[in-house]
Order: sequence, then C-alpha cells, then structure tokens
Amino acid sequence: MSTPLAPTPGQTIGPFYGYALPYRLGAELIPPQAPGAVRFHGTVTDGAGEPVRDALLEIWQADDEGRVPRSAGSLHRDGWTFTGWGRTSTDDAGHYSFSTVEPGPTERGRAAFILVTVFGRGLLNRLFTRAYVPGPALETDPFLCSLPADRRRTLIAGRDGTGLRFDVSLQGPDETVFLRYPGHRP
Repeated sequence: MSTPLAPTPGQTIGPFYGYALPYRLGAELIPPQAPGAVRFHGTVTDGAGEPVRDALLEIWQADDEGRVPRSAGSLHRDGWTFTGWGRTSTDDAGHYSFSTVEPGPTERGRAAFILVTVFGRGLLNRLFTRAYVPGPALETDPFLCSLPADRRRTLIAGRDGTGLRFDVSLQGPDETVFLRYPGHRP
C-alpha cells in the first residue's frame, strides 16, 4: 500500500472489565498482612461528582526503597514478592483498593509517587496520572513545581488510618491532572 493511513482512535470500551481483565490477587502487590503493607485506595468520579462504577485502574510503582521491579512475572502472585504492578476495578460506589507498600523516591530530590492508569466507559483511551506520597519532597519536586499551585493538590494522596487515599475526578472543577507521555496519543 503506497498511501499512508492515518491512525484511528481507540475504541470506547466497557463496561465489561469483569469478564477478562481481573485476575486472582490482582489488587495485591503484596499481601495485606505482610510487614509494611499499606492500603492505596480512593474513588473515581465523573464530572457531576457521581461514582464511576465500572472503571478499571492499574498502578505501577517503586518499592519502599525506590527500586522499580524489572523482573518478568508481575501477574504471578506468590504471596511474598513485591511486583510493582496491580490491577483492580471500582465497585458500585466507585471505590477501588490495592494492597501495596508506600513507595520510596526513585531519584534524589524527587517526591515518591504511584503511577495510576484509568480505563473506563466513554474514554477513547486510558488516562495517566500520578498519586504523590505526602512528604517534604513535594515542595521541591520539579514536576509538581511545574504545575499551577491550585492544580498540584489533585496529584497528592492523603494519609488515612489504613494508608494512602487518592481520589480521581475525571472532569469538573477538581479534575485530576492527567499526563501525556512521549509517543502516547490521546
């Protein structure tokens, strides 16, 4: 074919995540009873503030010392190995939850974060964001400092009695800051 074709957009997906994407222990990057385990959780809401009941979230993160796992087998859950990757869906209240560790910073002078990807009905492509861990490095993190001050708060998780809470707002006045990476087409 001599005529180049333009790329086409991703297809609207869902709500059928429960059929093929969840897998056993997918939300457990480490077992909840493991030493150092924390709960990373929150809600996903739409532009009207209503819960999104059928979203799918994936997270990637470093371990508690800032090391990013690089070995194959992140779908394999053996009950003790930290994999750095997980997947879960929201419930009827738009809530999601992972069992993981609080990540350490991957570079000096940077704040620790969990990378979050959201898939959902009506989204042509997935959305990327970050959930930053509260701490002093937030004040000097180069990426966070590049954002308007009033938008930074949408990327910072809060601490609660079980770990870290990070709510995702897909639209509206408190819309979460979403990211685009080189080579990613929105």
